[in-house]
Amino acid sequence: MAALQAEKWLFNSFAPGSSDGSAGTIRQFSLRITDVCNLRCIMCGQWGERGFLLDKQLSELKKEEVPPRRYIELLDDLKLHGHSPTVYLWGGEPMLYPGTLDIIRHSARLKLPTAIATNGTRMVHAADTFAQAPLFLLQVSIDGHNAALHNAIRRSPTDSDTFGEIMQGLEAVHAARERAGRGLPVIASLTTISRENHEHLVDIYEAISPHVDLLVFYLSWWIDEEAASAHETDYARRFGEKPSLHRGWIGGWKPENYALIDAQLGEIRARSARLGTPPAVVIPSLSGVDNLREYYTDHASTFGFERCISIRQAVEIDSNGDMSPCRDYHDYVVGNVKDHTVLELWNSERYRAFRRSLAKDGLMPACTRCCGLMGY
Repeated sequence: MAALQAEKWLFNSFAPGSSDGSAGTIRQFSLRITDVCNLRCIMCGQWGERGFLLDKQLSELKKEEVPPRRYIELLDDLKLHGHSPTVYLWGGEPMLYPGTLDIIRHSARLKLPTAIATNGTRMVHAADTFAQAPLFLLQVSIDGHNAALHNAIRRSPTDSDTFGEIMQGLEAVHAARERAGRGLPVIASLTTISRENHEHLVDIYEAISPHVDLLVFYLSWWIDEEAASAHETDYARRFGEKPSLHRGWIGGWKPENYALIDAQLGEIRARSARLGTPPAVVIPSLSGVDNLREYYTDHASTFGFERCISIRQAVEIDSNGDMSPCRDYHDYVVGNVKDHTVLELWNSERYRAFRRSLAKDGLMPACTRCCGLMGY
C-alpha cells in the first residue's frame, strides 16, 4: 500500500508511460466479485440512495457472475507470464460470493498478497481461512463508534445488528490469527466520513483502535450534479458514448463546520502517533480548513493528483467479467474475461486508446473524486 501511494506521487511528478498507451507490469488484480450485498449503506454508489444498481434484479446479477474456476485460471495465467499482483476482492459484499475463500486460498498458494474489503457481517466462519491461507489484508467497513450510529449508516434490510456482527467477527479473526501464529491478516478499519458520523471521528478511533491494526478515514468519493453533467459531455466527446454509472455517486452533503472535521482529524493523527497505538491514515491526506472546504466544494481541484496511475497498474474486473480501466466509473469496457485472458485485454487497442486519451486530454470531471486516483 505504501509503495502504491509513493508511486502515485512519483507518477504525478515524472509522468512515465509509453506514448502508444501501453502499460507494463500489472500491480493489482481488482475484482468487484459480486454486486450482491446484504446492506443498503446510505452513501454507497451501488445500492445507496442514488445507486446505479437500484433498478437491477439480484437474480439476474447473480446469473452474470464469473465462476470461481475462471478467476483461478486467470490468476494462474498472470503468474505464468511473470505478473505477481496484489489480489483485491470487493463488491457488493465479497463474502456473499461462493468462491471467495477458494480464491483467497489459491492466491496464497501462488504467493500473491490478497486483500478483501468487506462489510464485516460474514467474518466469523471465514476467520480460520483468513488466518491460515493467509489473507494479507482484511479491510472492514466501520462507520460508527457504537451500534446505533454504525447500523443507521450501514443499514440492514432485516434490522440486524451489523456492528455486533463485526465485533464478533474481529474477535474470531484475532483468535484465528493467534492460533496460526503468523500475524496475518493485517486488520484495517475503513471509515467513510459522512453527514451522519463527521462529529464522531475521534470517538470512532477510540472505540475501534483496540480491535484493528490500522484505521483508514476516507473523506469520501462522490461528485456533484455539475461535475456529473460535465463528465457526460467530456466522455461523449472523447469516446462517442454516454456514461451513466457515475450518477450513482452523486451526493450533495457539504460539511457546515470544516474546522470541526479538521480538528478531529488532527487529534486522530496525534493519538495514532503515540507508542503502542495503531496508525491512522486519512485518504486523501488533506488537512487545514481551506483544503477541506476545497475538497468538498470544488470538484475540479485535484490536490496534486493530476494523472491517473491506476490505469497503468491495476486490472479492474466487474462482477459480470467486464474489464474496465476504472474502478468506480466503469462505463468504459475493454472486453470480458469470460472469453479473454487479462493479458489479451491489458494492452488491447481499446485499453491503449483510453490511456492515450487521459494522457493527452487529462482527467475527466468524475475522475477527481475517485479511489483509483487518490486512493489505492
